[in-house]
Amino acid sequence: VQLAESGGGLVQPGGSLRLSCAASGFTFSIYYASWYRQAPGKERELVAQISSGGGNIYYADSVKGRFTISRDNAKNTVYLQMNSLKVEDTAVYYCKVHGYWGQGTQVTVSP
Repeated sequence: VQLAESGGGLVQPGGSLRLSCAASGFTFSIYYASWYRQAPGKERELVAQISSGGGNIYYADSVKGRFTISRDNAKNTVYLQMNSLKVEDTAVYYCKVHGYWGQGTQVTVSP
């Protein structure tokens, strides 16, 4: 079982990033997929979640209208499109599927 995140980096406020999480070793398409983040000194928090077929989606209030979660079950991949990024979005972002966690990818938003 493996979840491999990519797409993090350094961006200025107002910029965009697209995170990807590629799953392998299990049947990705039948499970909810989630993105979490953890900022320094803070607890890990749920950012967005998508159902197996994509019909049910949840966003934390702090990212509504700016982030979009999506998935491609043919590619065993879940995405997080992040627009209008703010300094407070700085964190390590993790994907989670069926109890498995990825290794995390750093997102830094700084002038």
